[in-house]
Amino acid sequence: MNDRDKLELDDPLELFGLWLREAERSEANDPNAAALATSTLDGVPSVRMVLVKRADQRGFCFFTNAGSRKGMELRQNPKAALCFHWKTLRRQVRVEGRVTDMEAADVDAYFHSRPRSSQVGAAVSEQSRPLASREELEERFRRFAEQHPGEVPRPPYWRGFCVHAEQIEFWMSGENRLHDRFLFTREASQWKRTRLYP
Repeated sequence: MNDRDKLELDDPLELFGLWLREAERSEANDPNAAALATSTLDGVPSVRMVLVKRADQRGFCFFTNAGSRKGMELRQNPKAALCFHWKTLRRQVRVEGRVTDMEAADVDAYFHSRPRSSQVGAAVSEQSRPLASREELEERFRRFAEQHPGEVPRPPYWRGFCVHAEQIEFWMSGENRLHDRFLFTREASQWKRTRLYP
């Protein structure tokens, strides 16, 4: 199946899975990285990179500190957009939809699968809030690690969020700027597929 044949698939999640597996072979770093766009209730946008750890029928899911700017914006306005860009493949995927919390058991399982140092770092970071100095952060890390020599408790503010896709757009570079663009729009339990001008 060549690249353009793959674009004929009717299931965008199947197509995304194919593209992600190809990106895992071609991208040097973090093929699951995506730009996450959120906004406040009055429409002020912000964007940052996240690592999408799961992408299937349950959603495009990532983990973060719920007290961070993105976490607070997702609470106020539970809609978001993601953009994956794989430069070596000259492809892009955009995802838009509503956002929900992941199940606590899934969040616990992922949190405890991470390296211990990453767990401690997540536990001591008051993400997005002012920090007096690097030394203060390192001291907090040291103290917390000493106080928890065994299992690191997952902080209650460390959560998982899933974007439930309502639209998924695939873009693939073409010669003479004749790129291929397909928009999948969810209609009830079905996906409507539309080719777009580049």
